[in-house]
Amino acid sequence: MPAPDLTIPEAAARLRDGSLTSVALTEAHLARIAARDPGLHSFALVAPETARAEAAAADRALAAGDDRGPLHGIPLAVKDLADIAGLPTACGSRRPAAAAIADAAVVARLRRAGAVFLGKLATYEYATVGPAFDGPSPPAVNPWNPERITGGSSSGSAVAVAAGLLRTALGTDTGGSIRSPAAWCGVVGLKPTRGRVPGTGVFPLSATLDTVGPVSATVAEAALTFDAIADPGIPASVGLGRGIAGLGLGYARDWFAHDPALDPRVLAVLDAAVAQLSLLGARIAEVALPDYAPLEGAGGLILDAEAHAVHRDTLAADSQGYGRATLASLMRGRTVTKADLAEARGIGLRSAEAVDAVLLRHQAIVTATNLAPPPPVAPYRDGIAGWNPMRTLPFNLTGHPALSVPAGFVDGLPVGLQIVSRPGAEALICRIGAAFESATDHAAQRPQAGPPVFGQVGPEGDTVAFP
Repeated sequence: MPAPDLTIPEAAARLRDGSLTSVALTEAHLARIAARDPGLHSFALVAPETARAEAAAADRALAAGDDRGPLHGIPLAVKDLADIAGLPTACGSRRPAAAAIADAAVVARLRRAGAVFLGKLATYEYATVGPAFDGPSPPAVNPWNPERITGGSSSGSAVAVAAGLLRTALGTDTGGSIRSPAAWCGVVGLKPTRGRVPGTGVFPLSATLDTVGPVSATVAEAALTFDAIADPGIPASVGLGRGIAGLGLGYARDWFAHDPALDPRVLAVLDAAVAQLSLLGARIAEVALPDYAPLEGAGGLILDAEAHAVHRDTLAADSQGYGRATLASLMRGRTVTKADLAEARGIGLRSAEAVDAVLLRHQAIVTATNLAPPPPVAPYRDGIAGWNPMRTLPFNLTGHPALSVPAGFVDGLPVGLQIVSRPGAEALICRIGAAFESATDHAAQRPQAGPPVFGQVGPEGDTVAFP
């Protein structure tokens, strides 16, 4: 098996038995990035020299008996909102970016865990809206189908993991920007409990909705990454492998099943996924959640107001420095009144209470991540921003942890199942997600190599596969 395809636990075992070095593993990842990413645009910046130096230091530390844990010597990357000392944080913007002076808190924690940083991953401009085609570089491409969008501002993170460039990465989630691209790229995305992961050194979009979390190839790898960046609490990895027999799960089916935007084939995939959870021994009951539209409206209003506040001074000085869609998005917040904001926050508090009430009767809630396969990218190329049918923003509003796992496919495109539980219950949702993952093959499936994403056409028209 090629080194970049080893899971983090598999690579960790080989690093410790001496059959693999972090330097060799890092070189293999760098080679794959060089081969595949020109067609994917998932990386905003690759830092090969610093990665090689960090990998060599990781090998020396292991040889000296300084074992820093499961991520020691493992290559990864972070969304280009998080500072890595010595590298610019451009936030997907055309504005010049100076090198960061210090690491973001999450980067510092990963560094203490022995991780090796390969670079910065693509994001929508300032994590606002996209994909946009008037930025400094083309947007990240969905490796399952380049004519479909990736689904959120953590696009580079999801694409890099789905395409096998990385096993894990960091993204940010303000309204679904970890979970949505994870679902539409066929990987795992974890939005932690509000406040569980520090945001210091990560450029903000909306202070009360932003969360940093992992995008990973498997639930176990997401859990290990979360454990390295989270504040003290129950590690997400402690429940892995325990099974879910006897757990009570509430299926929030009516919360999305009658939405006009729903593709009925997605409903069939999710019904089958919930049936699989039942076969694994979970007790399933349908549950009701608050009406979706007011939650999305309230969350969107808070996001708009807080994003405008972040950019207010820059907008006043140089509004032409923004892309067209980003500028329109940021300017929406200018009209939000204090009364509007207070009402929206009240809806958020009442919604959190309603979700908590459901979680008093059930240990977790399962529902849709998105209502349809990834939409076509063509309208975005024409400058027409679309609305993506998601079911993610309410859990940013309420603060509950939420996990999206691959649930199946529609027309060869991935569909995600979302698992939600009480604040601080990342271990439980990872336990459920891992049990589902182990009983299915959805997470093991990856996009096929071939043009125009993973390969190039040879002189006789044959496909030349990249490593």
